[in-house]
Amino acid sequence: MNPAALAGLVIVALVVLLGLFSLVTIQQGTCGVVTMFGKYRRVLPPGLNFRIPIIEKVHDRISIQNRALELQVQAITADQANVYFTAMVLYSVFDQAEETIKNVAFKFVNAQAFMQALVRSVEGTVRSYVATLKQAEILALRSEIIAHVKDQLDAQLEEWGYHLLDIQVNDITFDQVITNSMAQVVASNNLMIAATNEGNALLIRKTKEAEAEGASIRISAQAEKEAAQLRGQGVALFREEVATGMAVAAEKMNEARLDPTFILFAMWVEALRHFAAEGTGNVIFLDGSTEGMDTTLRQMMAISQKGMLPPPAVG
Repeated sequence: MNPAALAGLVIVALVVLLGLFSLVTIQQGTCGVVTMFGKYRRVLPPGLNFRIPIIEKVHDRISIQNRALELQVQAITADQANVYFTAMVLYSVFDQAEETIKNVAFKFVNAQAFMQALVRSVEGTVRSYVATLKQAEILALRSEIIAHVKDQLDAQLEEWGYHLLDIQVNDITFDQVITNSMAQVVASNNLMIAATNEGNALLIRKTKEAEAEGASIRISAQAEKEAAQLRGQGVALFREEVATGMAVAAEKMNEARLDPTFILFAMWVEALRHFAAEGTGNVIFLDGSTEGMDTTLRQMMAISQKGMLPPPAVG
């Protein structure tokens, strides 16, 4: 082979090698950052790209996909209680603009430095906010803690070329001593509520019983009042009938010219019969002799005559 042909082959080989070295493939979901002599040159999109061999170099391949980070955070509340959080941070490159890609590529020395800054930023934000809360408020303010962290980190990550998509606090735990004391507080509160409810129920039951008893007493008293009125009316009617009957009997006896003492004798006998029929065991001593009966009749006649006397004159 003559020298000219050999030189031609060498040139062709060099061109092919240079062409191969000038081709670079960028994977989908990433961007290539090209530098020339150590200085930023341009951004390569996904796919097959050309670069100047030797002069241009792919400095870094930046992923524009969503990335997740899970970390443990320990914080202290305002009342000196240790709280442990398990958090998941979802973030990504802010956009595919050239300035954003430059920030992501050159703000930090490497990906490990960025990751350390991100973790420390999340921890610091959580700790500063938790330090303003008491342990009893932590569980109730989970969403407020997440919102505070997002507000604080969004601006910082944007300066680094990233965007905080979401942050989730999956687990919140306390020291065992704190957990036990919180359980005791919940149990005592439940017991107090149960005792209060039981006391209210007892009060209501006693009130209703008292109201029912009062209503029963009022009804009984009203019934007793009506019964007493009826009994009084019955006695009055009885006495009226007795008086009417005695008046009629006296009038008839006068017409028949009989001794009025016969009426008193009949009343005395009727009283004795009533004592015997209606007595409940009490002992009543009566003089059953003729003299005793005569004395009793004379006394009754005297009372009767005294009651029949006309009233004394006035003046």
